[in-house]
Amino acid sequence: MEGTESTTRERTTKDENQDVLFSSKPLHRFVQREPRALGIAIVIFGCAEFLMGFPLVNEIEKSSLRIYIPFWQGALFLVSGNLSIYTERHPTKKMVTVCLAMYVVSLLGIIVSTGFRIVSLSYLGYRTMYPYYLSDQWELDRMKQVYGMEAVLCTCSLCVSVLLIFLCVIAGLALKSTRTQVRHISWLCFQKELHSLESNICNKSNGAKRNKRTPKTDNVKE
Repeated sequence: MEGTESTTRERTTKDENQDVLFSSKPLHRFVQREPRALGIAIVIFGCAEFLMGFPLVNEIEKSSLRIYIPFWQGALFLVSGNLSIYTERHPTKKMVTVCLAMYVVSLLGIIVSTGFRIVSLSYLGYRTMYPYYLSDQWELDRMKQVYGMEAVLCTCSLCVSVLLIFLCVIAGLALKSTRTQVRHISWLCFQKELHSLESNICNKSNGAKRNKRTPKTDNVKE
């Protein structure tokens, strides 16, 4: 009887813990912000960044291709966007942690690329404003095209940084809420285990008292 009572109590505690776990659903707060839509937007920016790097391959002037920014930053955007899309379909704590790490790495890449592109834009802007040492008009037009591409890519990187910062915030809040929830559940489990131990001790003490009383009653009857 005591074994069956303990097993039923353990089952009830597990069910109650599951109810507490799925009542607030902290990871679903991350899903409610629709990271899939933001991930699709980041993937589009990543494709644009990656594809616009190919026309810069043959450029001799100082551009972002000197450190291959369009290729590795486009790859970072593609990975971050695909992780956001996958995490909305399969929300787990591990996937949200991976997404948060990838968002931070992408933001660091944006900081590096933005600094380098500001330098290259200032250089290209100076070359287009003072084209005295350029050979012909075609070279000036090519310089203006490179300047426009760098300006567009820099603007796109800043737009993606806003999306990544928003995703970092909601992912961090989701992970923080899961930690606090796990602590709350562990405290509830500890309290319920103490209660079950106290009840078992009381039942054993009552059973011992009854066993002591039974031989006295038998002697009286004799």
